[in-house]
Amino acid sequence: MPDTEPVIRRALISVSDKTGVVDFACELAGLRVELISTGGTASLLREENLIVHDISEVTGFPEIMDGRVKTLHPKVHGGLLGTRDNPQHAQAMDQHDIAPIDLLVVNLYPFAQTVAQGADFATCIENIDIGGPAMIRAAAKNHAHVTVVVDPADYPLVLDEMRQHGHVRAGTRRALAAKAYARTAAYDAAVSTWFADQLGETAPKWRSFSGELKQTLRYGENAHQKAAFYVGGTSPARPGVATARQVQGKELSYNNINDTDAAYELVAEFDPSASAAVAIIKHANPCGVALGDTLAEAYDKALMSDRVSAFGGIIAANRTLDAEAAAKMIEIFTEVIIAPDADPEALDIIAQKKNVRLLLAGGLPDPSAQGLHLRSVAGGLLVQTRDNGRIGRDDVRVVTRRAPTERELDDLIFAFRVCKHVKSNAIVYARDGATVGIGAGQMSRVDSARIAAHKAEESARAKRESGLDDEKPKPAEMPQGMVAASDAFFPFPDGLLETAKAGATAVIQPGGAQRDDEVIAAADEHDLAMVFTGMRHFRH
Repeated sequence: MPDTEPVIRRALISVSDKTGVVDFACELAGLRVELISTGGTASLLREENLIVHDISEVTGFPEIMDGRVKTLHPKVHGGLLGTRDNPQHAQAMDQHDIAPIDLLVVNLYPFAQTVAQGADFATCIENIDIGGPAMIRAAAKNHAHVTVVVDPADYPLVLDEMRQHGHVRAGTRRALAAKAYARTAAYDAAVSTWFADQLGETAPKWRSFSGELKQTLRYGENAHQKAAFYVGGTSPARPGVATARQVQGKELSYNNINDTDAAYELVAEFDPSASAAVAIIKHANPCGVALGDTLAEAYDKALMSDRVSAFGGIIAANRTLDAEAAAKMIEIFTEVIIAPDADPEALDIIAQKKNVRLLLAGGLPDPSAQGLHLRSVAGGLLVQTRDNGRIGRDDVRVVTRRAPTERELDDLIFAFRVCKHVKSNAIVYARDGATVGIGAGQMSRVDSARIAAHKAEESARAKRESGLDDEKPKPAEMPQGMVAASDAFFPFPDGLLETAKAGATAVIQPGGAQRDDEVIAAADEHDLAMVFTGMRHFRH
C-alpha cells in the first residue's frame, strides 16, 4: 500500500446500468472530482449540466468500430495501472502524458439479459463487453491506488468514505477489488456457458459457474454450518424459489429453499390447464401428491396420503392459489406455500398465519427444459444435464398378459412422474390421481415397497375414518385398485411381489434387468398388469 492514502481527483465512468449514476456523478463533481466518460453515459451526465470529458479527449483517438474500440488505449490503462509511488511508472506516465485515473466506475454490457430476451447469435456477440472487463481488472489489480466500483449499490459507501476521510480507505478498496474480480468472473462464466450451449458441448474442458448473492442464510442444513443463497446461472431464469417474490413470513432457511425447490419442480410436472396439482414435501421427499379439478380437491387428496408427515411441510401448487385452497392449507402447520400466483382473497387468508412463508414464482418451470445439475465432491464438481425425461401414455410398453385399464394407465403415468422426484430407491403407490403411499431413500427396493405399503395402509385407514372412502376395506385395510411405480427396474421378483402383496393391480417400471423374464412371470402369476418405460429416474 502507498505511504499516503490516494485522493480521488479523476474518475472514469462508463456504465450500462445507469441506476443512480447521475446522483453519484453530481456528488463526485461537488467533491471536485474530474469526470471522464463514454458514449451514452457522457450524454446523460451532460444533460445534468455536469462537465464531462469524452474518452477520446483523454486518448487523443476517436471511438471507432461502432464503439468496440474506445477504452483500449495506453492512456486509459496506464492511468489505471500506473503505480503512483514507483519512480519508473511515474516517469513513464510523465513521458507519455498519462494522467492517473483514481476511480473507475464500470458495469458491463447486459449480456445475460440479452440472452434471456432470446436475441439472435450476432446480437448476443455484440453484447459481450471487452473494454469494461479489461479496465475493471486493471483497476482492481492496482487497488492500492485506484478505487473500482462495479455495483451501483456501492455508490453510497464510496461517497461516505470520501466525505469522512477525504479518500476511500485501503480495506474498502481491497473489498471492492475482490468484488470486481468476482463480477468479471461471473460475466465470463455466463459468456462461456452460452457459447458451450450454442456449440452443443456438454463437457467443455474448462467449465465456469456463477451466481449472485440473494440472501445470507442464518445457517445451513445444521446450525453449525454456514450458508448463503445465490441466484443466476441460467438464462432465462428458471421460475421457482430463486425467482419468487416472498409475500410474507419469516426468512427462508437453507432447508426451506431446498425443500421448496423440490416441491415446485415436482408439481410443475402436471399441466395446470389439464388439472390442478398439489405436492406436499418433507425433507426433499414428497409425502403427498395429487391431481384434482380444483386446488382444494387436489390438496385434500394429497394431504390424505400422509397427514402425519405433512405437518410442518412445504406445499406447492401448479395454479393460482384461490381462497378455498388457501383456507385448507393453513389448517395445519405449514412452513412454506409456493404457487405461480395468488388471488387477493387467498392472500388475506394466508395473512392470518403470519409465520407461513408465501412465495409467488410468477410461472411454472418447464419440466422438459434443458439445464444443468451440479453437485460438489471432494476436490471437484459432478455436472450433469437435469433429469428432464418424461413418460407419456404412448411411451410405455405392456409386457404382461394383462394390459392395464385406462384408469390404471392414467394412475401409472401419474405415479411414475411422482417417482421421478422421490429419493432412490423409490416406490410410489397411487390411485385416482393421488399418491396413497410413498417409500423413499432405502438401500433395498423391497424395503421401499414395504414402507410405501405401510403408508398406504395408514392412508386407507385415515380415509375411512374421515368418511372419504365408502369402499369396503380389504382385511389388511389397503386401498382398492392402487397401482405401483418404481424409479428403477426390479432386479428380482421380490420387490414386485411386495407390491402385489400390498394390493397393487398394475406396475410401471423402467425394465432392463437381467431377470426381467422372471419378474414378468411373477406379475402374470399374480394377474398384475405391468408396463416398461425404458427410462430410469434415480435421484440421489
